[in-house]
Amino acid sequence: MDFKNFYKSLFLLIFFFSASSLFAQTTVITGTVTDAGNKQTLPYVVVSFTGTTVGVATDNDGKYRLVTSQAAYKQIKISFLGYKDAFLAVEPGKEQVINIRLFPLAKQLNEVVIKSGKKPKYHNKDNPAVELIRKVIENKPKNRPEAYDYVQYREYDKMMFGFINVSAAFSDRKFFRKYKFVIDNRDSTILPGKSILPIYLDEKLSQVYYRKNPEKDREILLGQKGVNFGPAVDNEGVKQYFKHLYNKVDIYENDIFLITSQFLSPISNNSPNYYKFFITDTITDSKNQKLVELSFTPRNSNDVLFEGMIYVTLDGNYAVQKAVLKINKHININFIRSMEVDLDFDQAPSGRYLLSRSNTIAEFGATKKEGKSGLLGMRTITYKNYILNKALPDTAYTKQSEESSDEAKNRSAEFWKENRLDTLSTAESKVYKNIDSLRSMPSYKRTVDIATLVLAGYKGFGKFELGPANTFYSFNPVEGLRLRIGGRTTPELSKRYYFETYAAYGFKDEKWKYFLSATYSLNAKSIYKFPQNYIRASYQKDTKIPGANLQFVQEDNFLLSFKRGVNDKYLYNDFYRLDYVHELESHLSLSAGFKNWKQAPAGSLYFNNIVDGLPNSVHDLTTTELTASVRWSPHEEFYQGKIYRIPIPNKYPTLELDYAAGIKSLFNGQYNYQKLDFRIDKRLYLSQLGYSDLSISAGKIFGQVPFPLLTIHQANQTYAYDIDSYNLMNFLEFASDKYASFRIDHHFGGFFFNKIPLFKKLKWREVTSAKVLYGGISDKNNPSLHPSLYQLPVDASGVPITYALGRTPYVEGSVGIENIFKFIRIDFVKRFNYLDHPDVPSWGIRTRVKFDF
Repeated sequence: MDFKNFYKSLFLLIFFFSASSLFAQTTVITGTVTDAGNKQTLPYVVVSFTGTTVGVATDNDGKYRLVTSQAAYKQIKISFLGYKDAFLAVEPGKEQVINIRLFPLAKQLNEVVIKSGKKPKYHNKDNPAVELIRKVIENKPKNRPEAYDYVQYREYDKMMFGFINVSAAFSDRKFFRKYKFVIDNRDSTILPGKSILPIYLDEKLSQVYYRKNPEKDREILLGQKGVNFGPAVDNEGVKQYFKHLYNKVDIYENDIFLITSQFLSPISNNSPNYYKFFITDTITDSKNQKLVELSFTPRNSNDVLFEGMIYVTLDGNYAVQKAVLKINKHININFIRSMEVDLDFDQAPSGRYLLSRSNTIAEFGATKKEGKSGLLGMRTITYKNYILNKALPDTAYTKQSEESSDEAKNRSAEFWKENRLDTLSTAESKVYKNIDSLRSMPSYKRTVDIATLVLAGYKGFGKFELGPANTFYSFNPVEGLRLRIGGRTTPELSKRYYFETYAAYGFKDEKWKYFLSATYSLNAKSIYKFPQNYIRASYQKDTKIPGANLQFVQEDNFLLSFKRGVNDKYLYNDFYRLDYVHELESHLSLSAGFKNWKQAPAGSLYFNNIVDGLPNSVHDLTTTELTASVRWSPHEEFYQGKIYRIPIPNKYPTLELDYAAGIKSLFNGQYNYQKLDFRIDKRLYLSQLGYSDLSISAGKIFGQVPFPLLTIHQANQTYAYDIDSYNLMNFLEFASDKYASFRIDHHFGGFFFNKIPLFKKLKWREVTSAKVLYGGISDKNNPSLHPSLYQLPVDASGVPITYALGRTPYVEGSVGIENIFKFIRIDFVKRFNYLDHPDVPSWGIRTRVKFDF
């Protein structure tokens, strides 16, 4: 199972429950609120159901949309500072439009009458709301916990996911009666106006220590408890993915990362350029502290921005005492109907305000129409027991093994009862028992088994699973029709040792291919979990395209069997490998290995050299390498599953240095050489301008080697757009013994399209990329100067197909649109040079499928 399957699973769940017609009727009220005197629209008017906390505020144009599934709500209340409250009847269970006129209070009526009916244009200049937000921005550093030399606190983190508005009649249907104990566990108290069926719950209790200088932080896990859906579901991966969707929110940061998108904080340094601010009220809190209610809305409703309000102290610190962050329905994010972040801050003895509670709620649906069924996720984090400026020994800030001990993950019910910093609702408290009961049902096991096969491509058999399904059938010009079957062991067999294998047969070349690996964990942890520490031995006999790493593209993936141009130059490979990997807690990874590689030409590829002035055909080439690698990826986190892990992009760079030494005569190795490769990858976040994925790499080969051992640059002749490959370069087109490359792939996130009327409704997003490659073959590896080296391949007419780069770098670029139908990316790719090579395109259209929010 890989990262894309998270999106597939979530999308299918959203679609299924959204499309169902078995849910409760919904009351939907829309309209506009205006001033009865001058007909101006009124922003931030509160429209709510009488006697409840279910309500909304009008937007900057005075429009509102109020939704509930509760049939008991029959009246709405409309209230706004300086105006008379209004009460209007509604019809439950129907969609209706109610436009509202508010009358000013008598003492203000004369003032209202003489005002112009034209809505004044918004300006930052001489705007008291903007002046106040600039004060908040100016005082940000001293209002953060990091302003203190030492901080410690207790943190309770609760994540809940559930279905919305599941009808009571749903569990009475024949197929679902056996699941009635789960479906009937609904709760309407978690979120007013919505009926929620919790199905996922995870709790974590931690003690956190922070030191300012030298800066260090440590989180000790005191307890963790979560639902277990059974061995077929990657429970750890699900938890990591949900936590990444619902990142911790720090309003004092310039950018807030939520639902895989980067939102600009309303108190970001440049927030006045993207938000409109309004002073909408002044209040006094329970401690007699005067606060200003500062409301804000995006200047462009499609941009990835919040709307809502913050409450600012007037004690000279201009701290945030409370914040409500919402998104509007026009925002360019997929599958999100609504989202709200509530932040509460309590006053510390020092007089400053510290975060006491963060609650993030998001509702997911196949469509953005409110009131329909879908999914709801909620992450609530409670902070208590702050201790400020109390120094502790250095060991208190040093990470140790107990942070993730098994004891903390197996706490008793009594422990949680005594130590929870928040309460569970009645429905939440039943989730653990219900899922445990569900997991033991044969019908549930069958359903999950089928879903795993469809979504992840694997069929589980307890200690072993068969797959992946997308490799069972493929074809290529050398093997013709290719059938493959394989599988791997699971942690149910052992957490110490793992086996993986496959066998494949080509009906054109009539050859068997196969793979077998055995891995042993040296730290009694899964080899897929951080920190890795394992040794692996493997043997592989298979085909591959020269220059295409087997990790880069599965040639037996059916969808990648279709390629442009001539594609009949392959290699038959025999790999014997021994690898050792050791990751440190600092995210420094060390590895060493042994590789014996025998490669023979296949299809129309050949190995020829000149011996005594005569052509000589070489049957195969054998090399033996000793390898070493160092990789550093600070603060790296993973989507962690049972038998896979995928890095989560962050703002920190990843650096890797690889070294290989070929040794002649060792296990029939034919050449002595050394090879160095260096690569750095970084995601660069540019706030509202989106983000760029940057990659810089370089390499050099020391020694004389034939062309199959040169760096054959990674080309792509499929019609899929590949980020790491040159999409208009032919296979085997360029080889080098020294190279340097640069790649940038930038995603604007709709920054320009969002500002084009009508066009912005498509929710398309702009993307562009550029790839530059410098390289060349030195004289000592040039076969025209050294005939004993393998000659560079030519076609049947004697025209060269493999070249060395000259002084001019290879350059290609693309512009494209992504988020077409929410998951398709289409790029127009342009190749700028070396167009005189045979059968090379100067441009092309490439596609890529990506499930994303």
